Amino acid sequence: MNYLNAFWVGGLICALCQVLIDKTKLTPARILVSLVVLGVILQGLGWYQAVVDYAGAGATVPLLGFGYSLAKGVAKAVAESGLLGVFTGGVTGAAGGIAAAIVFGCLFALLSRPQSKS
Repeated sequence: MNYLNAFWVGGLICALCQVLIDKTKLTPARILVSLVVLGVILQGLGWYQAVVDYAGAGATVPLLGFGYSLAKGVAKAVAESGLLGVFTGGVTGAAGGIAAAIVFGCLFALLSRPQSKS
C-alpha cells in the first residue's frame, strides 16, 4: 500500500504542475521555484509532515519535498544553534539531495555523448 500511496500522491503533484504549465502563462522556472517555496511554507505550518508520513517518497521526491527538507533542516538547526541555524540548516538538511544531484549529473555527463539537435 505504501507504493500505491507514493505513486498517486507523486502523480497528483506532477499532474497539478502539468496543468499549471499548460493552462497558465507561468514559466516552468517560476513554477519550480513556487513549488520549493510552497514546500517550505507547508512544512513551516506543520502540514506537510502528514503528507510525508502518508505518501513517503511520493511527497519527498518532487520539489515540494525539497522545500520540506530545507524547512526541516532549518528548524532542526535553529533548535540546536539558535540564529546561526537559519543560515546553515537548509544546506545541511538538503545536503544529501544536492550531493546526489551533483554526483549523478557529473556521472551522466561523462557517460553521455551530446549531439547537436540540428
